[in-house]
Amino acid sequence: MTKVSNDKNFPLKFKIKTDISEMSSHVDLARMQLKNGTEVTFFILMGFTDDFMMQVLLFLVFLSIYLFTLIGNLGLVVLVIGDSRLHNPMYYFLSVLSFLDACYSSVVTPKMLVNFLSEDKAISYYGCVAQMFLFVTFGSTECFLLAAMAYDRYVAIYNPLLYTVSMSPRVYVPLIVASYFGGILNASVHTVATFSLTFCDSNEIKHVFCDIPPLLAISCSDTHVNQLLLFYFVGSIEIVTILIVLISYAFILVAILRMRSADGRRKVFSTCGSHLTGVSIYHGTILFMYVRPSSSYALEHDMIVSIFYTIVIPMLNPIIYSLRNKDVKEATKKVFGKISCINKIHFSY
Repeated sequence: MTKVSNDKNFPLKFKIKTDISEMSSHVDLARMQLKNGTEVTFFILMGFTDDFMMQVLLFLVFLSIYLFTLIGNLGLVVLVIGDSRLHNPMYYFLSVLSFLDACYSSVVTPKMLVNFLSEDKAISYYGCVAQMFLFVTFGSTECFLLAAMAYDRYVAIYNPLLYTVSMSPRVYVPLIVASYFGGILNASVHTVATFSLTFCDSNEIKHVFCDIPPLLAISCSDTHVNQLLLFYFVGSIEIVTILIVLISYAFILVAILRMRSADGRRKVFSTCGSHLTGVSIYHGTILFMYVRPSSSYALEHDMIVSIFYTIVIPMLNPIIYSLRNKDVKEATKKVFGKISCINKIHFSY
């Protein structure tokens, strides 16, 4: 009887097992679809290391760099505004560059410093969008601004008698505005293209901030178009701005060769040498970082390079542009002289 009973129930059991198996497969499929369709609401910035002592050391190092960057760059802005001898287009461009560097570093460094000492290394989705947009805006604007500064040096040296006329506010103000417009346009393209992708495999960014290559690396969408946009847009900006710099300095070199005064040549070299140094360092790192095949990206090395041009170069610029500049040195001495006089009067009372 038992055997017959088992044989009679066998089709029913088999059907139940089959139904359960099908339900299980449907649940698994639904989970996969849910996973693929789930929108990422935050990202995790993995940073350099998990070693706490190393993180504390890095926190102190980058805090020092950031404070020096703010003091140096904002100090230059104050000097240009406060000293009438620095009220000319060359120093207006320098003050805009200094302000730009202070903002550029501030987009990345504060969040990185917090993450060094915090277990929660998350950044919201829209926070990541804002960070990338501002980071690319300031970086691209600096490329255009360095080209405008090269043109300004050409006008000042090639025809110094007409410099104030040729570089009137009607010329240098539109150049500064155009630099920002180019930066905002480039940032808009890359930000929209990057965050139109789907992020479903992982939300862990192997970086200290929301840069384009590490975000493309964690996307589960096809990033071929993004790679092309990155290569061609950055490549075009680099070609145009570097050509402007090279052509400007070719004319400057011609003007230097025509000079008979050794003092005049020295002054030109000291003025242009600092700008050329800043241009070479900045453009060199940008070209290494973005204008190359995606197959050659190594996120660990790229993180160090991107840290260099977002945090270290903004710190170096005040040093590069002030140490070899006589007017800036004299303006700084004047300010410190006033401060010492005020302190003496204060203590005498």
